[in-house]
Amino acid sequence: MNIVCLGAHPDDGEFYAGGTLIKWAQAGHSVLVVSLTNGDIGHYEQSGGTLARRRAEESRIASERGGYEHLAWDNHDGELTPTLDRRKEVVRLLRRRQADLVLTHRPYDYHPDHRYTSLLVQDAAFMVTVPHFCPDTPALRRNPVFAYMMDRFTRPVPFQPDVAVDIDDVMDQKWSLLDAMCSQVYEWLPWLEGELDAVPRGEEERKRWLRQNWREFFLWPAEAARASLEREYGAAAAKVRYAEMFEICEYGRRPSTEELRQLFPVTAEG
Repeated sequence: MNIVCLGAHPDDGEFYAGGTLIKWAQAGHSVLVVSLTNGDIGHYEQSGGTLARRRAEESRIASERGGYEHLAWDNHDGELTPTLDRRKEVVRLLRRRQADLVLTHRPYDYHPDHRYTSLLVQDAAFMVTVPHFCPDTPALRRNPVFAYMMDRFTRPVPFQPDVAVDIDDVMDQKWSLLDAMCSQVYEWLPWLEGELDAVPRGEEERKRWLRQNWREFFLWPAEAARASLEREYGAAAAKVRYAEMFEICEYGRRPSTEELRQLFPVTAEG
């Protein structure tokens, strides 16, 4: 399969779908993680080209650890808008990749870049099949399945998982993806929370701090999606500690239950 994950920033795919991305890559599928912005203001000290280059390097390291490809578009962080030109860029990308499955944010989110990334992908969901839209790139003959990555927002509509993936067996690797995003998990996000002084300086100490600090955040999905896990894993679902959830978007191809199981690595064999 060809899987494309479109996030707003150079760590969104790793945070919300990293374990599943790893499992797809391990199974031999083509996986591309795209950031629609370059992340050039996501820090309390660095910004501009210096930060964009740093975050591009972090994404490169994460992609090597995860076994997938990465791409960042040169749009300014915090300034993404759902323009026609960018819609065409998304359409051309999905066509070139012959996408079977596309992941993105939901349109209900605290960050404007997340919301507008979602809108751009939604606006492309049908247009990828229209031959005379962006005729320079051949249209897809089969509409991909579009799916939303998990979130905790409840208004106007809460996230509703259609499928949940057990990632216990790759959680160590997901921690490694996040560890690669040094500017974010060890600097920017702790600074936003007023906890920068709590981050250790040593490399191994930081890794332990990362797991401890983010443990509850990543334990939540398995509890929230226990019913979905039980549908796929049966009695074994009770033992799942870490999971990632996905909601199928109405605008792309609507997969059957059987196809959903083929698209997502929901069996013990991956």
